[in-house]
Amino acid sequence: MEAIRIVFDNPAFIIAHKSAGVNFHSEEEAGFVVQVSQQLGIPLFPVHRLDKMTSGLVILAKTSETAAQFGKMFENREVEKYYLAISMRKPKKKMGWIKGDMSSARRGDYKLLTTMDNPAITQFISCALRTHERFFLIKPHTGKTHQIRVALKSLGSPIAGDERYAACDDARKEERGYLHAYALRFTLNGETFEFIAPPDEGERFLSNECKKQLEFWNQPRELF
Repeated sequence: MEAIRIVFDNPAFIIAHKSAGVNFHSEEEAGFVVQVSQQLGIPLFPVHRLDKMTSGLVILAKTSETAAQFGKMFENREVEKYYLAISMRKPKKKMGWIKGDMSSARRGDYKLLTTMDNPAITQFISCALRTHERFFLIKPHTGKTHQIRVALKSLGSPIAGDERYAACDDARKEERGYLHAYALRFTLNGETFEFIAPPDEGERFLSNECKKQLEFWNQPRELF
């Protein structure tokens, strides 16, 4: 098994890079958290999660106390997260906000509602890449299950390779789901941390056009 890339390591937490297609929690085989714990030889505590199709940056706490701190930070929206996505469909609007309550749909899917009792809030900008490719930089302001995937589907731009929310035939043509946890920023115990990790797998993410656009999106927090 290939070693998991550790982006940052200090006494309180680590930042690890998850590959696309890896289960976060253990199912038939060891999940991402267990794999990293085994690789480092210490127990680690997940403080957020990424879907199986999503690659990118993950925070894992080294103690239950630090995990509780992060839990409060996520609850208070004090952790800034930025994602990248590619769709093969043009969105209804090129930038802005997507807001609405989310509810369960069929087969474990979720859907966006027009009500605003406890809404999922997603901010985004987008641009064209190659033919039919639309590139998204996304800042979720809440942390609902499948939030970004449902938000982009609601725009008419389901994520390329998303077997749950894109058309099945289209999704099967892709080598991965094109959603990547790109950047994190937070302050813990008075120290501010910031991490940015471009995607390193998936032909669409590795195209020259995508890499060129990331030169303009290399400081995502300045764009929102």
